[in-house]
Amino acid sequence: MGAGIGAGLAAIGAGIGVGLIGGNALQSIARQPEAMNDIRTNMFITAALVEGVALFGIVVCVLVLFL
Repeated sequence: MGAGIGAGLAAIGAGIGVGLIGGNALQSIARQPEAMNDIRTNMFITAALVEGVALFGIVVCVLVLFL
């Protein structure tokens, strides 16, 4: 039961994080359209790092479940 809760919390945290990153990136692009390429690149890198941490958390929860 704990592994399922942990995996769910990791997925929820990643979803919230990526949503905040995307929303703030859109606000930044609206304020400074000339910096769109730099902002978009940084957004993708940061979103990938957030997803990587979430994936690591889910893998740990699955390992706890089966080992």
